[in-house]
Amino acid sequence: MKRKVYLDDLPWEDALERFLEHLQEVGALQPGQPELLPSELALGRVTASPVYARISSPHYHASAMDGFAVQSADTFGASETSPRRLKVGLEAVAVDTGDLMPPGCDAVIMIEDVHFAQPDVIEIIHAVPPWQHVRVVGEDIVATEMIMPANHQVRPVDIGAMLAGGINNMCVRPRPRVAILPTGTELVQPDSEMRPGDIIEFNSRMLGAMVERWGGSALRREITEDNFESLRATISAAVHEADIVLINAGSSAGSEDYTADVIKSLGAVLVHGVATKPGKPVILGEIKGKPVVGVPGYPVSAYLGMDLFVKPVVFKKLGLVPPPVETIEATVSRKMVSPIGVEEFVRVKLGQVGDRVVATPISRGAGIMMSLVRADGMIRVPRSSEGFNAGEKATVELFRSAQEIRETTVIIGSHDIALDVLANFLRQAYPAATLSSAHVGSLGGLTALRREEAHCAGTHLLDEQTGEYNVPYIKRLLKGRDLVLVNLVYREQGLILATGNPKGIKGLEDLAGGGVSFVNRQRGAGTRILLDYLLKQRGLDPESIHGYEHEEYTHMGVAAAVKSGAVDAGLGIRAAAQALELDFISIAEERYDLCIPAEHWDTPYIKRLLEVMALPEFKREVEKLGGYDLRDCGGVMWRS
Repeated sequence: MKRKVYLDDLPWEDALERFLEHLQEVGALQPGQPELLPSELALGRVTASPVYARISSPHYHASAMDGFAVQSADTFGASETSPRRLKVGLEAVAVDTGDLMPPGCDAVIMIEDVHFAQPDVIEIIHAVPPWQHVRVVGEDIVATEMIMPANHQVRPVDIGAMLAGGINNMCVRPRPRVAILPTGTELVQPDSEMRPGDIIEFNSRMLGAMVERWGGSALRREITEDNFESLRATISAAVHEADIVLINAGSSAGSEDYTADVIKSLGAVLVHGVATKPGKPVILGEIKGKPVVGVPGYPVSAYLGMDLFVKPVVFKKLGLVPPPVETIEATVSRKMVSPIGVEEFVRVKLGQVGDRVVATPISRGAGIMMSLVRADGMIRVPRSSEGFNAGEKATVELFRSAQEIRETTVIIGSHDIALDVLANFLRQAYPAATLSSAHVGSLGGLTALRREEAHCAGTHLLDEQTGEYNVPYIKRLLKGRDLVLVNLVYREQGLILATGNPKGIKGLEDLAGGGVSFVNRQRGAGTRILLDYLLKQRGLDPESIHGYEHEEYTHMGVAAAVKSGAVDAGLGIRAAAQALELDFISIAEERYDLCIPAEHWDTPYIKRLLEVMALPEFKREVEKLGGYDLRDCGGVMWRS
């Protein structure tokens, strides 16, 4: 069978332009029939026509102050040397703020500016001009005045103005109905019992939430199996009931990817494939005057496809323009290589270190949902570029506000689960503050400090010569820098094994010989350095360990590899084994410290961390994870 291929490899801007031009020609971008809605329920909706005031506000002359309403002409000539006296009830009428002005009165004297010469006579020493402290008819809104134009998104203040102007009901644009069709025989609903090969269907919930956030109405449908006729029937029904149709998955060029063929059989495929990474296998089509989009199945690709191609359509059907994305200039922390010819969207962590905002790339896989959760922003690498070198400036589209970025403590270095607990307690104690941790290994963390890219580095490097943790490495790699080494935890390192230890592993010696598969940590990780040290002590050759070059970047990654059955063993911390209910053989206790440059010591970034580390509830929570000792937590272990 001839393999299907993508029809296009267009720059995404060109693909979007082709899509929108066609939709405009067939009238697919026109808003639907207006809906009549109570004004008080119109928050966030879009006006379908101008809104004109029915009555003035105020609709009568009203006192703007507590005091006395007077005829201004009666006050002329009043002075300190020649006070003017007015008879209460005849020449001066007591009024409160908002009261109707009495007939014949055109000004108000504040109660603070009058003196009672007698119980029924007031005395004033200043004349008042006409309409002083009076809200005249229409001061705020004049009947027939336009309160809002068409295509205006209603705000809280607009609701107040409409009701004040006598508009109790208004016409709004209908929310575009977006049908979301998850496809795939491997998909199961979130509450299903999971079997090997099952994938939880969460994309439609994420895509639906995006649609709702943009002002549309998400119509999530049941899972459709990978079958041409089933998919055709589902899409036909969706086109009939919705304004926009999204088919999630099946948009690539595999043997079971039917979306493009089905759309073509019912209407037109305008674009199949764009020059982006991730998100290449997107389909832009039209059926019976309705936009139809084939959204890739990988979650990051789906998110990007929605943002690039669906968001503009939803906003156009609402008569709006998508709001501009907040951006910031940041320094790229390490080399970012990107293939030429495609525009790559790279998720990054951000933090302000000194006078620079530093961007650290995180996982670039299209299937890594957590890369979107953890990311603070996204860098677009132009298709004409091969990436960025470390130290170069790049524009970052923000997922969080610039203020949040400025309040972020940046920790780069070794991974430890206690950092997640620290981040949680930090956010509870200081709601404006966050902790950003990038897991690049202990050596990578110290290198980041050398490049002034972090407030501190997590490190647990054992020196083979002295048996001392961290200090010898810091002296070599950060020579001449003023630094403070603060302990976070002591932790158990050991072999993480499958539940029940089916291979009967008793120690590191059992890894040699090829009968046991192993997963290692990346080069530069303190755990890998510890492993090499222990192997050398025992006279074991790393090449005798099957999987020594197989790497994971976190302790939880090692534990997950063992849990899945991909490997028999890995070296990691007890807490990771306990979290996934795996067996564990303790091998060593190690010291995990935070290396802090002296210039950051008195900043809020570090002060807040130290305060949280001193909390008894923080320590108790970490100890619950298993394999931790916090006897020196927050203590200064060394200063340069």
